[in-house]
Amino acid sequence: MASLVAANVAQNHPALAVFASDKGPGDAERSSLMSQAGTLLARHGARIICLADETLDNIPLITSARAAGGEVLIVADAAFRAPAALAEVPVERIDDPEARVKRVGELAQGFVGLPGSLASAAALYRTWVRAGAGAGGKPVVLLNHHRAFEAMRGMATDILSHSVSHADRVVVFTDNVEDLWNKVAWALNVTA
Repeated sequence: MASLVAANVAQNHPALAVFASDKGPGDAERSSLMSQAGTLLARHGARIICLADETLDNIPLITSARAAGGEVLIVADAAFRAPAALAEVPVERIDDPEARVKRVGELAQGFVGLPGSLASAAALYRTWVRAGAGAGGKPVVLLNHHRAFEAMRGMATDILSHSVSHADRVVVFTDNVEDLWNKVAWALNVTA
């Protein structure tokens, strides 16, 4: 009975690896989108896992999630130093880059990609593939704000839909933050 209860809690409060960046040229709204997403995910009880691979580019996500009472874990290398605003956020330190990516993949039940840099998109892809990609049963939900992931949407339609069973639950798209939790809950089959 205890394992059934634990499974329901884990399912209804999923651990999500969230990838985003507010660095580099591009959409000036990225920090705001991260803040909105962090608040939304935290209010629905999601545990947010962030990879600090050389830098931590999603500070607005983390601070807003924590302000909303959410749980956040940063997986980083031994040299990582959290900014003062994140001093109380738990950090799991793993020196080997491949082991860090693998650990994030192990912890996450699903992946969320917010508009960001090429580096954040590459980290999302690398981590999802190390976690088994579609065959690993861990979906990716992409916030396609201002068509940030439109190329991926085209690939999912043209390739994945013909070759991957239940492709619509493997790579999921939404165009607005308000719908992000609905897509995450649907992809993970979360009931709460």
